[in-house]
Amino acid sequence: MTDDKDVLRDVWFGRIPTCFTLYQDEITEREAEPYYLLLPRISYLTLVTDKVKKHFQKVMRQEEVSEIWFEYEGTPLKWHYPIGLLFDLHASNTALPWSITVHFKNFPEKDLLHCHSKDVIEAHFMACIKEADALKHKSQVINEMQKKDHKQLWMGLQNGKYNASSINYIQVKQANK
Repeated sequence: MTDDKDVLRDVWFGRIPTCFTLYQDEITEREAEPYYLLLPRISYLTLVTDKVKKHFQKVMRQEEVSEIWFEYEGTPLKWHYPIGLLFDLHASNTALPWSITVHFKNFPEKDLLHCHSKDVIEAHFMACIKEADALKHKSQVINEMQKKDHKQLWMGLQNGKYNASSINYIQVKQANK
């Protein structure tokens, strides 16, 4: 039987091959090449936004660039859902790479929340961790952590460091009880 630790490690290192393409109605100075990334299942699209934006801004007219957002087959992708969840909900039955369309105009106000900074993403992530800990461990793990530990969790997710990640950290804390 597989140990929880093995499953958690496999989930952490899970990646989804993804192809980002610019929406055909975006005004460009030349044709935009697709951009390919291996996206971590446990991360958020907003953490790769800078890379995607940088790639496509090379061909965009700067006056045409506003808030970036993503969609899959006509459905706007919610930034506050983990990438793995978005993939499972929308594209798990399709061939890889996952094809995501990039938009710089016509932000879907009725369908998506604005994400104004990485601080918003971090706050959302920590709220989700606290909620999961409350459900699984009655908040025993999170309540024992210091602010620096919370920051370490976020940095672990942001930088792809498993040993600093929330999955590994909470698992180690729970094992020591």
